[in-house]
Amino acid sequence: MRIAQVAPLFESVPPKLYGGSERVVSYLSDTLTEMGHKVTLFASADSNTLANLVPMCDRSLRLDDKCAQPLAHYVLMMERVFKDSKRFDIIHFHTDYLHFPLARRHLGRTLTTLHGRLDIPDLLPLYKEFSEIPLVSVSNAQRKPLSWANWIGTVYHGLPLHQFPFQPKTGSYLAFLGRISPEKRVDTAIAVAKRVGLPLKIAAKVDRVDREYYQSIIRPLLDDGLIEYVGEIGERDKGAFLGDALALLFPIEWPEPFGLAMIEAMACGTPVIARRCGSVPEVVRHGTTGFICDTEAEMADAVERCASLNRAIIRRECEERFSASRMARNYLDIYDSLVNLKKTA
Repeated sequence: MRIAQVAPLFESVPPKLYGGSERVVSYLSDTLTEMGHKVTLFASADSNTLANLVPMCDRSLRLDDKCAQPLAHYVLMMERVFKDSKRFDIIHFHTDYLHFPLARRHLGRTLTTLHGRLDIPDLLPLYKEFSEIPLVSVSNAQRKPLSWANWIGTVYHGLPLHQFPFQPKTGSYLAFLGRISPEKRVDTAIAVAKRVGLPLKIAAKVDRVDREYYQSIIRPLLDDGLIEYVGEIGERDKGAFLGDALALLFPIEWPEPFGLAMIEAMACGTPVIARRCGSVPEVVRHGTTGFICDTEAEMADAVERCASLNRAIIRRECEERFSASRMARNYLDIYDSLVNLKKTA
């Protein structure tokens, strides 16, 4: 099958450091290519892929200090993608809704995976206007604000598991991986670590919009011998960081669409202690791959119980449910259904 993958330009594919959507696009593009499909990836020029790369800007926009108008790059990318549309059996977008006006003129040949939160009032009239656009969610929970939209599937993210070595030995510290922002609640992770008297290592980036929050709320909490802020880490360092941990703390307070860090930890055999929000009940099997909690006290209690979990079973669950090959097969089923529907229309 001739498949186009259209990635966000904010990060490279895969990202050099933090990045969720672009990392998933990387895993999907490479796996589909390894399966023998002809994959074309529209992304920033500093991307690294097994697919045929069509560069849309010189470098990822987050790392380009000279970029003052990110939208200009996206408009040019959409023009290029649709100009070449006849080359592809399916065009798979990961760029929110920017392409919708053009995609509605190519129904049956486009698919959009939504990676972000959907409980934003401004989105309601937009998705009602483009209600025919075929969409994929990354969790069933993500759909709830727009339950009436044209959802044609839910595909959980998947990982190339060889990049996340299994660590059978129970670790000695707690881990936090992701972004430092109000909804990710690293302050709760710090409170849990202090409550149980265990070290907490924080590997996270601080976006420009969250710098004031970091300086005023989080930075003062780091002045404790138990807490270590290691900064933003890339793919190469994640396996050791997560695998050597006793547990990943995931104390979110927002409708998390998926939460890639959870399955990255599980791939290493590390249990996840997460708050009951968004996708968490779909990803974590309570009492098997981690614990789903409602309060800080429950999270602290879960830390004490983590050593009783079987890390080999956690890894096996990840292999069965969250591999890149499983993700690719699920998408191929959807691609086939759209292409066949177009042929019979």
